Amino acid sequence: MASHESNEPAGIPSASLNPHHDRRWLILAVLGLAQLMVVLDATIVNIALPTAQHALRFSDADRQWIVTGYALAFGSLLLLGGRLSDMIGRKRALMIGLSGFAVASALGGFSTSFAMLLAARVLQGSFGALLAPAALAMLTTTFTDPSERGRAFGIYGAIAGGGGAIGLLLGGFLTSYVSWRWTLFVNLAIGAVAIAGAAVLLSNSRTTARPRLDLPGVFTATAGLFALVYGFSHAETTSWGDAYTVISLAVAVVLLVVFVAIERRVSQPLLPLRIVVDRNRGGAFIAMFAAGAAMSGTFLFLTYYMQGTLQYSPIVTGFAYLPLIVGLIGSAQVATNVLLPRFGPKFMVAIGMLVASLAMVLLTRTGLHSSYVTVLLPALVILGVGFGLIMAPSMSVATLGAARDAGVASAMVNTTQQVGGSIGTSLLNTLGASAAAAFVLGNHATVTSSTLLQAEATVHGYHSVFSYSAVFLAVGAVVAGLLLRRGAMAALAKEAGGGEGSDEAENVLVVV
Repeated sequence: MASHESNEPAGIPSASLNPHHDRRWLILAVLGLAQLMVVLDATIVNIALPTAQHALRFSDADRQWIVTGYALAFGSLLLLGGRLSDMIGRKRALMIGLSGFAVASALGGFSTSFAMLLAARVLQGSFGALLAPAALAMLTTTFTDPSERGRAFGIYGAIAGGGGAIGLLLGGFLTSYVSWRWTLFVNLAIGAVAIAGAAVLLSNSRTTARPRLDLPGVFTATAGLFALVYGFSHAETTSWGDAYTVISLAVAVVLLVVFVAIERRVSQPLLPLRIVVDRNRGGAFIAMFAAGAAMSGTFLFLTYYMQGTLQYSPIVTGFAYLPLIVGLIGSAQVATNVLLPRFGPKFMVAIGMLVASLAMVLLTRTGLHSSYVTVLLPALVILGVGFGLIMAPSMSVATLGAARDAGVASAMVNTTQQVGGSIGTSLLNTLGASAAAAFVLGNHATVTSSTLLQAEATVHGYHSVFSYSAVFLAVGAVVAGLLLRRGAMAALAKEAGGGEGSDEAENVLVVV
């Protein structure tokens, strides 16, 4: 264990203590691939679902479980995965997660029944819950120089934000021209490259003070998050008044309250509350939650609009999202390299959420025969810019100065985004369906064609979804703006590190 002085902010190891410093950009490529696997899978399989359903002959009721099974496993196990990566070492956790995710993807690609495909998706979510926080934690401890950290998080945040749109594009291509099974097999190629890179480039770092696993915290957090995600997913397919929905959400609230009480009392908590109560991290978590909720509305319902109303093919729908990806990548780089170091997160994240909110308002201009160039293109570009200003800075701020608990801090980033997505999807689906039904009731006497009435009602429902997404983002901008502190990132890094103890850098043992 090294012991020497450093001019770096407390809690952030200097380059001389960082075994990854000399190969940090190659490591970023590996971690980017790991993150791409996780976010890609959230959308790439969705495009292939109708084809997979026809091939394996399962029902519409069963179909939603292919999506929900992944979300349940991923969302409920993230905190456990983050803590395990702190305990066993981030390289080890990353490689286990990558290997398991790849094997689960192969199992899904070879599926001969609904049960086999569902099992594969649950396994993917489980290993993804170990993989995602380990990758972000490794990024946090690898890039310690403030200027380079901004560039790295800009790239990583662009992958996290744009990966869903890339999944739509790649899923459409593979489903149309190869086979739906390749939407799962593609993870074998990505995983093989990432595993090889991790094995060669990474050292296994963990804290010297090996914590015990907080089993009561693990149980209450995992069960509570499972019940929360399940409750909102069930509401999406049934109703908010359904008995299972109500019971599940009530159980979730009770378990999560008990979880907080446990974490306040135990000496080695699963989620140290200092991670959550810090104002900057709290603001970043709120931003990721709101962005996750709004993103779910964008990718899901805008895809429905393009394919169902405008009759775009899956591959054309994927290409239609390219301007969003370009806008997101560009703005993420500018945000983290130019604006965030100078102005700090308070300005950047709030502005990004307001920009994304404006894009959602622009999407309410869509109609039955809208032009892509004049209606969708401007909104998608602005939306990409807004999400780029939100995602990368929020990830950077949420993990700043958390070297000791980098795994669990990273898990919280993913958890808030995942729970936000689950809540957003179910809420927006209900609100959109209610708006469409109300439109039919209010216009059935004036619209003579039932087909036209239904089409107009559907578009009206989408307008409602985009309007509520705009509200989510606007409210999130206010809350995050109030929580996030003023100040440049260098000053915030010193403050965050100082709050965790000046001996942070010496609490890391590197096992090669």
